[in-house]
Amino acid sequence: MAVNFKSASFLLALVMTVAAILTPSVISGENRFSDLQIHKHLKRLNKPPLKSIKSPDGDVIDCVPITDQPALAHPLLINHTVQMRPSFNPESVFSESKVSSKCNDITQLWHVNGKCPADTVPIRRTRKQDLYRASSVEKFGMKSQKSIPKPKSYEPASVLTQNGHQHAIMYVEDGVFYGAKAKINVWNPDVEMPNEFSLAQIWVLGGNFNSDLNSIEAGWQVSPQLYGDTRTRLFTYWTSDAYQGTGCYNLLCSGFVQVNREIAMGGSISPLSGYGNSQYDITILIWKDPKEGHWWLQFGEKYIIGYWPASLFSYLSESASMIEWGGEVVNSQSEEGKHTTTQMGSGRFAEEGWGKASYFKNVQVVDGSNELRNPENLQVFTDQENCYNVKSGDGGSWGSHFYYGGPGEWYKKASYFRKVMTVDGANTLREAENLHPTTDNDNCYSVKEGQSGSSYWGRGTHFFYGGPGRNAKCP
Repeated sequence: MAVNFKSASFLLALVMTVAAILTPSVISGENRFSDLQIHKHLKRLNKPPLKSIKSPDGDVIDCVPITDQPALAHPLLINHTVQMRPSFNPESVFSESKVSSKCNDITQLWHVNGKCPADTVPIRRTRKQDLYRASSVEKFGMKSQKSIPKPKSYEPASVLTQNGHQHAIMYVEDGVFYGAKAKINVWNPDVEMPNEFSLAQIWVLGGNFNSDLNSIEAGWQVSPQLYGDTRTRLFTYWTSDAYQGTGCYNLLCSGFVQVNREIAMGGSISPLSGYGNSQYDITILIWKDPKEGHWWLQFGEKYIIGYWPASLFSYLSESASMIEWGGEVVNSQSEEGKHTTTQMGSGRFAEEGWGKASYFKNVQVVDGSNELRNPENLQVFTDQENCYNVKSGDGGSWGSHFYYGGPGEWYKKASYFRKVMTVDGANTLREAENLHPTTDNDNCYSVKEGQSGSSYWGRGTHFFYGGPGRNAKCP
């Protein structure tokens, strides 16, 4: 399956970015990189495999002996004995019926060309080009600081200018939690710039939002800078110091211990959902083993991937105090006072619902009895709902759920009216009251009222409108 960049402008930007960082001065060590640095880092990440598998998407998956994986190089894990399975699972995954049943979960593309042998784990091979895209060798595979939504303390307007990260989430806080679960709708959102990303994930959090935050994360993402393409990929992340110096994505540093030989972290996943077409979702479950204290990850209904050792964390060594579910994007243009057109979820607002907007369903937490239950006092939060929003629901087979997402700065894509006002009896311009957006058939054409924000929209109401006319939902 060929790599499909979403637009010529994106491809040009990516080529220019790579060209810029591959200059002789950089490679020779006069700037961020040197051949020696790169060689040492690649050797640290790419362990000698027993077998290598070429994936149709261009990845190379190395089957590395479990005891040779990068995780065990962590200072806290030097004498660590790999735990091959958790002592307990809130879903009793290890029952006979669960193990023997066939599962139609989303798969990874590399499976078509082989599988890893017993006692090995699949690791996506890191290449020189991957390191060149990073800001530095040391920062390769790491998120920037302050990339977690902080609903209580942040004013939505301040988040955009502070860190460029935008979120649309559901969350529960001020509790004692031992895990979280959800079914996450899988899409392939457009990412405007190579240094931006779009993801959907679960956050398991402990500590405060300053220097000592502990976070465990898992979901799917599109990240051109990290992977060099725009494919939708499974990922994990962890940090024990609010992203300052610990943790990384997937297996790009020591920490996360993998035990599964069928799923590669960072590997692309398929099939994907389509607008007005078939919908697909992945199940993510994170929970704390009550005996050993490690935090385990399950993908789908049968894949126990591995664990984050309890010794990596301070607050999470006991329990989590906050759980978040939702989407995140990076807006690299925030310092210029602009907004990206990078999509979140399906790229559609939450109001569009099933088959159009992206969703999380069966949102649950693990309680002190190691049982899955519906969370209480769920809340929603978004940094800037003109760009991305959330709409929650409850009940039925979906349990606690929500739709979320959006197109980013969508006035770059949709037609609009701005500064909509009326003239009153005194010949004075004033903001119109009791406006009602309406359309004959919102499958063909739609309208969405905007909210006051930047000076561009000015005084008065604004709204976006239009549509493609005939399509699958508009015959």
